[in-house]
Amino acid sequence: MEFFKNIYPIMWKEFLQIRRDARTLAVLFIVPTLLMLFVGFAVNFDVTHIKIAVLDDDKSSQSRDFIESFVNSDYFDYSHAAHNQQEIDNLLDDGTVAVAVIIPPKFSDHLARGEAADVQVIVDGSNSSTASSVVGYTTGAISSYSSNLRTQALKKMGKEFYSPIDFRPRAWYNPDLSTIKFQIPGLIGYMLILTCVVATTMSIVREKEKGTMEQLVVSRITPFELIAGKLLPYLIIALMLTAILLSISFFVFGVAIKGSIIYLLSTILLYLICALSLGLWVSTVSNSQQVAFQIATLVSTLPSNILSGFIFPIRSMPIPIQIATNFTPAKFFIHAIRAIMLKGVGIGAFWEDWLAMGIFATFMIWVSTRRLKRQKL
Repeated sequence: MEFFKNIYPIMWKEFLQIRRDARTLAVLFIVPTLLMLFVGFAVNFDVTHIKIAVLDDDKSSQSRDFIESFVNSDYFDYSHAAHNQQEIDNLLDDGTVAVAVIIPPKFSDHLARGEAADVQVIVDGSNSSTASSVVGYTTGAISSYSSNLRTQALKKMGKEFYSPIDFRPRAWYNPDLSTIKFQIPGLIGYMLILTCVVATTMSIVREKEKGTMEQLVVSRITPFELIAGKLLPYLIIALMLTAILLSISFFVFGVAIKGSIIYLLSTILLYLICALSLGLWVSTVSNSQQVAFQIATLVSTLPSNILSGFIFPIRSMPIPIQIATNFTPAKFFIHAIRAIMLKGVGIGAFWEDWLAMGIFATFMIWVSTRRLKRQKL
């Protein structure tokens, strides 16, 4: 009871400070919401509407059917009908098209005789990730067209097409392979840690610059009570921000929560404590708001972006970098929240992530408390 009696004035003072500071409210609510919307729509690795140029030297109904096999989907847009090789080169050089298909003369004659017809496909490889997707799409389109021709030829011969292996792949958890459904959980983690670390850091450093931190340190409250009083207001506000981000993910991006709400809230609460404790630690090593903002941005933005698995898969990183990823709580949060939101699995799939975040939060609070004790002495 004495504990809550001691931290209540600190919490109330912090709420009043946040209410009076319009910039803090903007950082806590408006900026993350806008970033969630902008990044959610912008960060999309699904490659669609690829502009394609075609040089048709056969000009037959068969070649036109072959071209239709490309454009009858959302992946390709028939952009240019080239007349010569030089035009193809120019379109690829200036980036007007991403892929060019060259159909040779007598294309239909080769197919009519049951012979293989050579088709040249040129892909702009300047963007490797896009190029790999384009190669996959073109390979699939040509394979599908070839399979249809093979089936038609066998039917004319009175035979049925036979495939030794009945291959029917299914994608679990994200059937349409939508990038946004995979990125939204990581985006939530990125927004929360960035907001919480910066806001908490600036709160305590502001006390130092105004000279009121010394009064709090020499008062009868303990360093842990001071930390709790500073942390809890931002924890409450962060939970409100989380509700907004989850609502955006569901109503705007259609990402539903398949798992337990209790597991989800527990994971978010633990992660917020990690983020806030990290901000408290940064505030104890900074004496000015400018330095505090730079350090807070460095320790929150870079790890949660690069080392968390939000954008870049951790398994493809070098071993030393994979080891370094274990020092950022965003890695464990993103793994756990994806398991809950997308897969709907139980605690057995992510209890290790809870343990790692718990250890991180405990360590950061312990370090911050010790530093405040030294300042009090």
